[in-house]
Amino acid sequence: MAIFRTGFQKTALTIFLFFLFTLPFYAGDYLLGLITPIAITIVALLGLNILTGYCGQISIGHSAFVAVGAYAAAVLSHHYGWSAWATLPISILSASIIGLIFGLPALRVKGFYLAMTTLGAYFIITYAITHGGSITGGVDGLPVPRATLGPVVLNTEVKYYYLVMTVTMIAVFLATNLTRTRVGRAFVAIRDNDLAAEVLGINLAYYKLLAFFLACAFAGVAGWLTVYYFSYAHFEHYPLMNSIWWLGMLIIGGLGSTTGAIFGTVFLMLLWEGAAVASPIIGSVFPAIAHDIFASLGGLLSGLVIALFIVFEPRGINHRWQIFKMYYRLWPFPY
Repeated sequence: MAIFRTGFQKTALTIFLFFLFTLPFYAGDYLLGLITPIAITIVALLGLNILTGYCGQISIGHSAFVAVGAYAAAVLSHHYGWSAWATLPISILSASIIGLIFGLPALRVKGFYLAMTTLGAYFIITYAITHGGSITGGVDGLPVPRATLGPVVLNTEVKYYYLVMTVTMIAVFLATNLTRTRVGRAFVAIRDNDLAAEVLGINLAYYKLLAFFLACAFAGVAGWLTVYYFSYAHFEHYPLMNSIWWLGMLIIGGLGSTTGAIFGTVFLMLLWEGAAVASPIIGSVFPAIAHDIFASLGGLLSGLVIALFIVFEPRGINHRWQIFKMYYRLWPFPY
């Protein structure tokens, strides 16, 4: 059950963390501007992984709960002058409570019907945001002052990178430890067979609602990070397709694994970036379809990759990672 079973694993983690926190010294704004959104997405995906990967409750409205956390911070900062750090617990609490409310149908329905319920939650929350008048800024959104840390204003890629990376590391630590507790084991039991879990004495209503509450707490943190990263709150930052792609990331990385959530996020977002870089090159070779390639290449590749993973490796990248680690531990006797 230990997270790190050997000294080598601890050393490797130390080296990796040293690399992450020294990266701004030898990486430009382009690379940091790529890593920061990936780290924010990882925070949101950790919550979705708890809900869907561990507890088996499908949600396709997760980006709406991220938006709740973001707008909670934006409203308090814009209208009442709250600092970023004062809005953080409000973002977490507001997203968790809203998630808890929309998680109530999980007590009666599951599977496809629960997915439709969370889809309805997305449209309800989006409607409330876009018709919130001066409170939410409506379709125009709200400007948000930059986050500060004492006298330091986090207004550059480097400064905000450190904030995001610190919060992401804490979120990964909490999510990893949660899955090792009694709560995490109850989630897995409900996912595998809820009737058997109930017979064993697990309170289904309590743990299903707890899964929604915890998942949306992570979503609230992701929304808080997003709104101060853009320094603006706008509903278009939280489209429905984000929720769909996040489920795809879990499939690619491996459902029910914190490591898989990280792998899936990094893989798919780097694929999108690669598609954006490759599109002009392909367009120069085929000028007749240059515009169409730029608009659709990322989506085409993402859909193809998700389909291939479902067919050939449904347990995701994390399964291959576990096989590699086992091979490494047993080498030179891998057989």
